[in-house]
Amino acid sequence: MGNPYDPYGQQQPGYGQQPGYGQQPGYGQQPPAQPGYGQPPAQPGYGQPSAQPGYGQQPPQQPGYGQPPAQPGYGQPPAQPGYGQDVHHHYYGGGQMHLAEWGTRVGAFLIDALIYAIPVILFVILGTAIASAGDSAAVGSLFSLLGYVVGFGVILWQKYVEGTTGQTIGKRVVGIRLIREDTGQLTGFGLAFGRYLCHFLDGLACYIGYLWPLWDQKKQTFADKIVRTLVVRV
Repeated sequence: MGNPYDPYGQQQPGYGQQPGYGQQPGYGQQPPAQPGYGQPPAQPGYGQPSAQPGYGQQPPQQPGYGQPPAQPGYGQPPAQPGYGQDVHHHYYGGGQMHLAEWGTRVGAFLIDALIYAIPVILFVILGTAIASAGDSAAVGSLFSLLGYVVGFGVILWQKYVEGTTGQTIGKRVVGIRLIREDTGQLTGFGLAFGRYLCHFLDGLACYIGYLWPLWDQKKQTFADKIVRTLVVRV
């Protein structure tokens, strides 16, 4: 027998009951929209935040305003200048040393040359004066030879001081120092004197070796390259 409250004769589900299998929603109701084939899922609307990292996850940290960029890790070498750029410094154990300019090196050389030349010139003048006076030409020649011996002694003393302290008198005056290229340490007497002998090659071909530091990246003469030394500012 039909329900008297159902004018169409259809039975409605009781309170708490759901429509049976295959039943559709009532009139005027729309089924939930499903994404079509090949369509991406719905994105959050404008102004809605994107998904945050899960519990325990840290977001990537951004450098704060005014903070410097990250530095290279321990043991990593600093960035080297590109091809064709001048090198005005050298690194040893994290320290930075500036290479000496060509004009400064010339100033130190002239001071050292003057220190060498003074005793030589004095003894040669004295020997020439003795020989000219007619007292003894042999004595005059001996004084002249003694002047060169004294001058060579001055050179040996300069190289000893340069090897043990890094500075001759001239280098001390202008504020530069001679060091090893590979370690940054002092050269010692033997290497300093060997470098002095190698300067003979710098004097060949119109003294081109002495001018080489003007365009060389490490500001080295031929002698510096042979014995692997640098001249740096103090």
